[in-house]
Amino acid sequence: MYEVTDWTIIPPFKNEPVADFSKPENEHKMKEALEKVYKEFGKEYDIVIGGKTYKTEKKIRSINPSKPDEVVGVVSSANEELAEKALEAAWEAFKTWSKTPAHVRAEYLLKAAKKIRERKFEFDAVMVYEVGKNWVEADADTSEAIDFLEFYAREMLRYASEQPVVRIPGEYNELRYIPLGVGIIIPPWNFPLAILIGMTSAAIVTGNTVVLKPASDSPVIAAKFFEVLQEIGLPDGVVNFLPGSGALAGEFLVKHPKTRFISFTGSKDVGLRIHELAAKPQPGQIWIKRTVLEMGGKDAVVVDETADLDAAAEGIIVSAFGFQGQKCSAGSRAVIVKDVYDVLIEKVIERAKKITIGDVRYKENWLGPVVNKSSMEKIMAYIEIGKKEGQLIFGGNAREDLGGYFIEPTIFKDVPWDARIAQEEIFGPVLAIIKAEDFDDALRIANATEYGLTGSLYSRDRSRIERAKEEFHVGNLYFNRKSTGALVGVHPFGGFNMSGTDSKAGGRDYLGLFLQAKAISEKI
Repeated sequence: MYEVTDWTIIPPFKNEPVADFSKPENEHKMKEALEKVYKEFGKEYDIVIGGKTYKTEKKIRSINPSKPDEVVGVVSSANEELAEKALEAAWEAFKTWSKTPAHVRAEYLLKAAKKIRERKFEFDAVMVYEVGKNWVEADADTSEAIDFLEFYAREMLRYASEQPVVRIPGEYNELRYIPLGVGIIIPPWNFPLAILIGMTSAAIVTGNTVVLKPASDSPVIAAKFFEVLQEIGLPDGVVNFLPGSGALAGEFLVKHPKTRFISFTGSKDVGLRIHELAAKPQPGQIWIKRTVLEMGGKDAVVVDETADLDAAAEGIIVSAFGFQGQKCSAGSRAVIVKDVYDVLIEKVIERAKKITIGDVRYKENWLGPVVNKSSMEKIMAYIEIGKKEGQLIFGGNAREDLGGYFIEPTIFKDVPWDARIAQEEIFGPVLAIIKAEDFDDALRIANATEYGLTGSLYSRDRSRIERAKEEFHVGNLYFNRKSTGALVGVHPFGGFNMSGTDSKAGGRDYLGLFLQAKAISEKI
């Protein structure tokens, strides 16, 4: 266990490595974990409020999208009465938790990181089954979760240290950061451990208490994390585990006058609705609610005629189809200048043909299922739209013969820049390829959406790279690499425009979103 009474002796932050599954020992451990988790299928998980467990008649069944007849777990679904209890329990816990020294709060995060690291393959296995992540994607998710815990623990110690203020004679002045109060944490299903832990840990290490409302497609991995919090002895009520419907979170918890802040990651439409509801003061409310919103993206991988085309083709494939394109950072648009358009498309298709699709409990399958039936239906509807807007050159079919919610990697070319499949977030394995006249045109097309989350440029032209730094309007911009895979501490994550409030998760500014600054002056 780390000694954190003196933060200077904590080792410097270092990103958790992703497991190498080509090593027989790692493959063996992962198979053991998959078997262990499989034996727990159907287990029930309770609501936990202030340390007390609750069961409800209404349940959320978490199913395996690779094989929908498999029930990964069953979770009680909360009602408004329990939501009210959760808020009350969180405010009661806030009285003491907010006064708990920062180094003690940080130590809980370090303990949680240690526990998850010890059970890493088990957490991986749950995500393989619950949301259809392949082995590497699942392990990257768990690694990122560990990173958030380690990084935010250290960041809290920085925020808790003496802050620089200008000194003047005759006064002692200081600036302190204090917590906000009770918040609602609404994480997504696509990074069901990493983002959930990042959002939750940032809120509690800063001295707040929370009501955690996990996504209904991934409540089991959330319950596993909550078990870790119980194991490390986190005080009751600091995190209240409240699975339930989206309406419960949006229409009750978000509007509640005792809610101080809402931290949300998900779609643009839901994020905007939360922002709208939070903006209207309720009877008895004495603060302006704070919202921290991470929303969608329609991200572009731009390739000019000077680029390494093999590297660009690989980057396009991984950006577009990693985790079935179910990432807000997915490169769902490839904008290619006309000089290399045809040859690059050939290279992209060549790589797409090598993608293995199927049940991701088996290591050899890279492309898994989309998360649920309604998602599959929505994506297939977009593919039909795409057939009218561009030329389908690869894939385009649902693969229900594989037993789950599988869709082939799908590629359209000659897509107009303003087509629906080039403007709307599909959140599936669908790539729109757009031809640009030149680099100027490519940059214009890249910026021509309401989003501004991630983007990539493949180019060997230094002047264009420098220009893109200024003009490519996204929160996370990458050169000569994929548009996905932001690392905690390395690539602070968050976007512009309709992609959210540019929260910069995993960066030095993030904890400040859960704090408020208090200036204190004493005459001496």
